[in-house]
Amino acid sequence: MNARQRRGTILLVVSALLALGAFAAVLAVISDVESKVGPEATAYELAQDMEPHQEFRPEHVREVSMPERYIPRSAVTDLAELEGKVALTPLREGSLLQTDMMSDRPELEPGRQEIAIMIDAATGVAGKIYPGATINMYAAYRVTDRSGDDDEEFEIVRLMVNNATVIEVGDLTETDEDRTRRQVVPITFSLDNTDAHRVTFAEAFAEQVRLALVAPGDEEDIPESERTYTIIGDILGSPHAPVADLFQD
Repeated sequence: MNARQRRGTILLVVSALLALGAFAAVLAVISDVESKVGPEATAYELAQDMEPHQEFRPEHVREVSMPERYIPRSAVTDLAELEGKVALTPLREGSLLQTDMMSDRPELEPGRQEIAIMIDAATGVAGKIYPGATINMYAAYRVTDRSGDDDEEFEIVRLMVNNATVIEVGDLTETDEDRTRRQVVPITFSLDNTDAHRVTFAEAFAEQVRLALVAPGDEEDIPESERTYTIIGDILGSPHAPVADLFQD
């Protein structure tokens, strides 16, 4: 072996030793990081924004893997923890889901019953109604007065339910009704027996049903004398006068 060959051999050996040293250093760093970070575990983060009182569903979250030591004790690590839970505050996509972000779904009180009806998404909900909300329900009717010689049609708006509690808001659905395609949302209410009858009647016979969101703390009982509105009464100066009184001489 001549001098040039010996130098080449020495360079190859040195290069191999340096490569082994670098590999060992990388392994040492990885080992050090793993010893500090520890094993990974599964948690969940929000896959989309959520509104207050919106009910949690599996499609609202996505699974993430992160170091176990960095997962807070309040983090949700099992999807079963979401059952019957609603968001307490506005939540943003990407937030790590924790138990203090949620509360139990509103429970049905004794003496109440759940009833679900389809509400027009545009005129009745407009994205503002949420589980746990308090609403007033108004219904518009076309009425025929047959007390005189000639039948007379007029419109009234009636407060059907005062301070009803929303239990659940369903998914947007498209329906075909009288050859008209519209978007509706199933809304479930907590009502007593009389109000359940009124809601059912409004859904079946009203020209239109609207929900009005009641601000927290403003749940006042509207007196019976102010629950019916007519444009005729408004013109005559008494918009809430009993309907029969509007046609008296």
